[in-house]
Amino acid sequence: MNILITRPLIDSEDLMKQFFSMGHKIIHLPTLKISSANMDPVDPNNFDAFIFTSVNAVRNLILLNQDRDKPCFCVGAITEKIARQSGFTQTFSAGGTINALKNLILGSNAINKKSKIIYFCGDNITFDLDIELKKEGLKIKKIINYHSEKIVDLSDQNKKIIENYPPNVIFVYSSRSAQSFIEIVKNNSLYPLMTESKVMCISKKVAKLFILDGWKKIEVFSPGEELLGLQR
Repeated sequence: MNILITRPLIDSEDLMKQFFSMGHKIIHLPTLKISSANMDPVDPNNFDAFIFTSVNAVRNLILLNQDRDKPCFCVGAITEKIARQSGFTQTFSAGGTINALKNLILGSNAINKKSKIIYFCGDNITFDLDIELKKEGLKIKKIINYHSEKIVDLSDQNKKIIENYPPNVIFVYSSRSAQSFIEIVKNNSLYPLMTESKVMCISKKVAKLFILDGWKKIEVFSPGEELLGLQR
């Protein structure tokens, strides 16, 4: 099976190794470039809890000291894993969606309405989590600590690989990544090679972008369930 993965290498290397060990052909086509944002170091002593909506928010965190024992709310299991690897000891994982994260925070006994919470995210978000939590009476400070830039160029080498090995399955992990991928496909007239491709989308919102663009085989998967997606 030919599998195309659109995530940056740092986020997909382990998964690609798993697929490769199973005998699959891997096509790596990252559709986003992640870079750190200019920000002042944060003093964790000024806050009672942390919120992370992606692994990149954790990776680009800059703290004045290593006090990482405060409650840390993560959008999903992978983000929580990276947070723990970064030294956070009191982590909570939502079900992989922003709404689930919002409900997790509102239902937590680890904070209250007097708590000062700092929320780290990228510059392209589709849900104003800080605004929604403020409506519920929580004190939230949002800090953008990384940028995501769409990659819409396709190298001659990658184009040749796709032409020689049309993907059976395509994994897409965000709306912005979906937009980039669709643009790459259109700009390079690749859709005729992918009419039978199954697009695995991280959410219904991502899936909707492919539906609107006319793709036929679309499924939604949860983070960490990529292997199960191949079996469906």
